[in-house]
Amino acid sequence: MTAGDAPREIRRVLICEDSPTYAAGLSRLLSREHDIEVVGVCSSAEEAIARVAELAVKPDLMTMDLELPGMSGGEAIEQIMSVQPMPILVLSGSVSRGSERALETLGAGALEVLSKDALDLRDPDGVDARAFRRRVRLLSGVRVVRHPRARLNGHVRASTGGASARRTSVVGICASAGGPHAVAAVLAAVPADFKVPILIVQHITTGFVEGLVHWLDGQVPLTVRLAAPGPIQPGVWVAPEGAHLLLDGRKRLALDDRDDGEKHRPSGNVLLRSIAEHAGAEAAAVVLTGMGRDGAEGLGAVQRAGGLTIAQDEATSTVFGMPKAAAECGAALVLPPAEIGRRLSVLRPAEVST
Repeated sequence: MTAGDAPREIRRVLICEDSPTYAAGLSRLLSREHDIEVVGVCSSAEEAIARVAELAVKPDLMTMDLELPGMSGGEAIEQIMSVQPMPILVLSGSVSRGSERALETLGAGALEVLSKDALDLRDPDGVDARAFRRRVRLLSGVRVVRHPRARLNGHVRASTGGASARRTSVVGICASAGGPHAVAAVLAAVPADFKVPILIVQHITTGFVEGLVHWLDGQVPLTVRLAAPGPIQPGVWVAPEGAHLLLDGRKRLALDDRDDGEKHRPSGNVLLRSIAEHAGAEAAAVVLTGMGRDGAEGLGAVQRAGGLTIAQDEATSTVFGMPKAAAECGAALVLPPAEIGRRLSVLRPAEVST
């Protein structure tokens, strides 16, 4: 730190890890810089829950292993998020590429899942270690909500606010932190015979997109598939890893993996701008929970084109960054996920050329 620099805010981290060796290495890596303080290491979920209750100051973030003696990490996350919600980062050696167990922890309230293989504890000053500490700082500042399962699926009004009169050719949805469960809650309210294609951009850790697709397909009435270039058809289409999903000039699905300067790839803004351009007033844009502003600009484009625009409400958002930005950019409706799904379910399909 140079003279005149303001000191960074201290981030307090609680580690839940049953391997003493890994816990010690992770603690050293996190403590390498003075603005991260490890306030405890717990070898079981039960111990972590008790430690949170005992600490005079609640941790800013907890790292959680999934494979623990006694209560599993997933069960612990659900309990913590229902009683004393806090940002939780899952680290597990058992999470393989596309693992559905990883998606279950995100549904329970964890903000992110990383494989232990992606972090070399032997090099605490390496590029990956520094990036990991930056991620911890970012996630530790996120405001999270209590008991996400109950809140996302709570009672909603049955009104449609005139949405039933709207003809729609495509729906675009984007989400980030907390998104998988919010997306599932939206789609759970949409019937299996819904004729309007739904395109989804979900920011998620590398390696888990196919697992997300498989998990969602088992959770909702609609068929969920990984998007590929070609004719757009009814169902749910999820953007693949490392490529933008968009609607092209012939109203077909297209993928673009070029480096265009967007912070995220896939990007919600790219998707929503494309449906605004090529579907116009027959487009619908939805921005769900997440950090930052991705999707807000694209939703504004859909709004200006005369399409339907919806943002998730603050009470049910794990992180209200993206929905708040979308509301500021002109979202016509701000609703909980289940009601968003009900609004979508009454849309009438428009003709889509293939």
